[in-house]
Amino acid sequence: MPDEALSDLKVLEFGNLASAPYCSKLMADLGAEVIKIEKPGQGDKARSREPFAGNTPGMEKSGLFAYLNTNKFSLTLNPDTTMGKTIFKELIKGVDILVENQAPRVMEELGLTYDILEKINPQLIMTSITPFGQTGPHRDYKACELIRYNACGYGMISTACIEEPVPAPVKGGGVQTAFGAGQAAAVATMCAFHARDQIGAGQHIDLSIQELMAGQYESAIEHWTFDENEMGGVMDPVIQPICPLECKDGWIFLMCVEDYQYDRFVEVMGNPEWTKDELFKDRFSRAEYMDALVPLLTEWTMQYNKDEVFKMCQAARVPAAPCYNSKEILNSEQLTARNYFVEIDHPVIGKTKYPGAPYRLSLTPWQIKRRAPLLGEHNEEILCGRLGYTKQDLIKMRQTSVI
Repeated sequence: MPDEALSDLKVLEFGNLASAPYCSKLMADLGAEVIKIEKPGQGDKARSREPFAGNTPGMEKSGLFAYLNTNKFSLTLNPDTTMGKTIFKELIKGVDILVENQAPRVMEELGLTYDILEKINPQLIMTSITPFGQTGPHRDYKACELIRYNACGYGMISTACIEEPVPAPVKGGGVQTAFGAGQAAAVATMCAFHARDQIGAGQHIDLSIQELMAGQYESAIEHWTFDENEMGGVMDPVIQPICPLECKDGWIFLMCVEDYQYDRFVEVMGNPEWTKDELFKDRFSRAEYMDALVPLLTEWTMQYNKDEVFKMCQAARVPAAPCYNSKEILNSEQLTARNYFVEIDHPVIGKTKYPGAPYRLSLTPWQIKRRAPLLGEHNEEILCGRLGYTKQDLIKMRQTSVI
């Protein structure tokens, strides 16, 4: 039995930033061999994204890149050159999977579309991640996180409260759509890999980030389909309290969807006299008088730290969650107990903690064997050691901007 779940898998990654790199990282951390193709002299765009070690920008200092590219080999290659394209196709012959997040027109202009590559390797699974998919009027549109987040409707349900007449759309923190796409792409790729044994051929996976996120849009589409009502933001206009409450050291989010949950919270607070007011008799009335209710709830929560409120709510079976910041997540007693964070030593960044895997495989565990690569670190190993080129060939390739 192999010590790693995907140790027999060979992957070629031709991507930037988060979606494709995260997809292949999920496979690499389970043992797959991942060769990452990067632009000569520049590398993955994530190398230029903060945070940077020592708060000083540098190609080998990006925390984002270091996290997304563990267990990978870096090969600089320009497939827009004749030699670069030849090498790309040579690599395709020996891999199971190609993961890419280029615009469809880019792969067409390079002559590296699936219909061309499958002739070289009929067993190839090609996973293409794009904002809007390989077809449709928006197929070649570029999209940053702000565009992707709002193109699927999430901006309208991420509002902090209901405002009249229409709540202003917002964007969630980070690059949630890109990481979500990476996860979905990894799942789809594993499905295609499993199917390959049954059908005897690879296939092309066309993943649209807009479609992925629109499908996770809670019941917003049904809200509109059933009665043409737009689903609101975090604070429900007719059921309350569902809201953040300030504590001594931060915030806790209370979510009393049912009356019995609110009744339990009232008991946690010690049944203060004001809770008997008719204004707060049920969840619908509380929703109407939230302006009066929130200050009263906050008066109580401000006596405690958020973890104290959280533990009291847990004991009483009241839905509530402390709102943690990054420092608190890093020092979480729960995550620490499960050894979630892993320390990785990098020659430029130094020793740093990174998020681990959200799952535990009992026989073939997730593991970090190799820190993120330096740009082009494995050029010689791959081109000379595997493809048979000479060191003199590599010199010529550098001179002609192939690598």
